[in-house]
Parts: sequence; C-alpha cells; structure tokens
Amino acid sequence: MARLAALTTAAMLAVVCSVTCCQAEGYGYPGPGGGYPSPSPTPPAPTPSGADLAVGFYRDACPNAEAIVRDVVKKAVEQNPGVGAGLIRMLFHDCFVQGCDASVLLDPTAANTQPEKLSPPNFPSLRGFEVIDAAKAALEAACPGKVSRADIVAFAGRDASAVLSGGRADFAMPAGRRDGRASSANDALQFLPPPSFNLSELTASFAAKGLDADDLVIGNNPLLCVRTRMSRPDGLGCVAGTLCVGGPVPTLVVLSGAHTVGRSHCSSFVGDGRLNASTSDMNPALAASLRRQCPANPTAANDPTVVQDTVTPNTLDSQYYRNALRRNVLFTSDAALLRSGQTAAAVVQNAFVPGLWEQKFAAAMVKMASIEVKTGANGEIRRNCRVVN
Repeated sequence: MARLAALTTAAMLAVVCSVTCCQAEGYGYPGPGGGYPSPSPTPPAPTPSGADLAVGFYRDACPNAEAIVRDVVKKAVEQNPGVGAGLIRMLFHDCFVQGCDASVLLDPTAANTQPEKLSPPNFPSLRGFEVIDAAKAALEAACPGKVSRADIVAFAGRDASAVLSGGRADFAMPAGRRDGRASSANDALQFLPPPSFNLSELTASFAAKGLDADDLVIGNNPLLCVRTRMSRPDGLGCVAGTLCVGGPVPTLVVLSGAHTVGRSHCSSFVGDGRLNASTSDMNPALAASLRRQCPANPTAANDPTVVQDTVTPNTLDSQYYRNALRRNVLFTSDAALLRSGQTAAAVVQNAFVPGLWEQKFAAAMVKMASIEVKTGANGEIRRNCRVVN
C-alpha cells in the first residue's frame, strides 16, 4: 500500500511537471468563508516602504533589543508551540492591514470600539498578545521608550519561525518601524484574505500589498532535476528517477507554507463544503476524520479546532506542500495552489527541494514585514502596546 501511494504521488507530480515547470514558465467565525464578507474590489497596489528599515537598527539605542525579544519568544514557544504559530500569523495580519504598524495590538476604547483585533479574522482566534506584552515589559526595563511595538511584532514572528523550524528558518529582520495610531475592524475584513479565497482572489489580495507573483525568484531560478521515485525521464534532460522543477515562485505560495503549524477553527473550512464527500477535492480519509471532529454547522459556542498539518503539526517545515499534493489540506485557499501551472510548480519545488522553502520563507517574511511601514514622524513608539500615546 505504501509503495502504491508513493507511485500515485509520483504520477501526480509527473503530470504537474509536464504542464508547468517543464515548460520553463518565467482562521475565524462560523458562516460562509469563516465569517468574512464577500470579497470587495481590490484597491490599487501600494508601494512597499521598507527602504527606511535597517538590520541592526537598535544597535546603539538598545543593543540587546533583539536578544531580549528572542528570549521571551523562545520560552513561550517551547512551552506552547501554538503560540509560535500565532505570532507568525499576527505579523501577517498586522502587515496586511494598513501596514506593519502594530495596529493589531490596539484594544477597543470609547473612541474606537471596533479595532482590528475584534474583527472576525482575528477574534477570537488570533493569539500571542501576552508574549508581545512580556517582550515589551522586558524591553522597557532595559531601554525605556526606544523599541516600537511594530518592531517587536516583526522580531517575534521571525523568532517564532526560528524556534518552530529548529533554526532552519532563521533570518535577519530589518527594523525601524513606528507604531500606528489607527485600527479598524473593517480594514481587517477588507484586506485579510479569508481561507475561502480562490486562486484569482488570493493573487489579487497579495498584489494589492505589493507582493507580486514573480518577486521571489532566486537568481535566474533555472530548472532543477530533483531526485524522486519517478520511473521515467521528464523530457527536459532530467534522467529517470528525477523531477524537473523551476521557474518563478509566487509569494503567496511561500507564505501559505506557514499553514504547516497551528490549529484552525472548523468554521474556517466547513462552510466551504470542504467536507462534502460528493463534491470536495479533499483526501477522503482526511475529510472523514474532520467530519468526526467538526460539527456540520459550527457556531460561536461550538467551533472546535483541529491541527492544520497532521504529519508535523508543531514544526515549521515544508510538509505542508507534500500535504497539498496529497490533498491533505484544510482550506479552499490551500487547495487552490494546485489550480494553476505556476503555483502548482511552486508547490512541487517547495515539497521536494530540501531547504529551499525555508530560504524562500525567510525572504518572504522580510518582504511582507516591509509593507507600508511607518517611520519617523509618521508613527510613534507606544508606551503601552494596547493603546496609543
């Protein structure tokens, strides 16, 4: 049976290769879409503003800033890996809504009763706020008023990645962000792509933030011959037992790999019909398992969580892509990655080239963390993570 499964997977990859790379082509509330509204027209793409950021930004003002944050994050994630997944997700949710400015941390006030953190994409599922608070307290004790909350969120996302990957996804994170003064639940609904998005909607959502399909090509990204269990040549010079991969890798494919850690509420995928045995493209065995864990109609009072990766649920690795090829993924947005030649080829690359996804993930996280940043007088350094000065 195991041999048959391996051959089936190899056959699937051969089809993907013949259609794509071998042509050398250049979490939430119950309800439809996990509580998200119908997609609204995508706004014009902004220009990422990370040029003012720098690695080692706090070298003089607070020399131990990054070490302090890393120590707090490491202790929290080692105690509860789910917190690490939450911190990675927090960076994504912060940056996609009016830029990486820690606006996702702001609590409701009399003047603003509906900040981002209370929006359906974030409440009640977003987690890790207490880790940011702890890091802020440690930094204030060492160097008061020097480190922005936006940079703490960026450092924490990087450090959580490093811990969960066993150091394989560790990287330098530029800093110099200032904290924003505005936060709106409606903005979170507008800009955060829900798990029900199809590939066209996902691509438009990422492009709206300046994350284009081809901006993570590494060098010329030539075609590679990767050792697999395939039994025939691929037709482009790759010998029997290897697979052709190559071409540009969309950012959305790389960042989707973070779904290899963490948990999801059932409402994030049940409403899409993902568990419908007659219409879903999900692996029938996974769908059957999820039907046993999830109610047919999740509610706020009955919305269990399930692991997003049943193979390595607490490790940030490339297992997500092998799961996608075997149709063992939860969300419509995950399954959508096999719907086009370019994204399907990227899935194959990340699944079978050792260490490649971690390299691309590091670059994607840095690029994402530069979206629409506020610097200098455009923001502030909050005294309290949860309220503006």
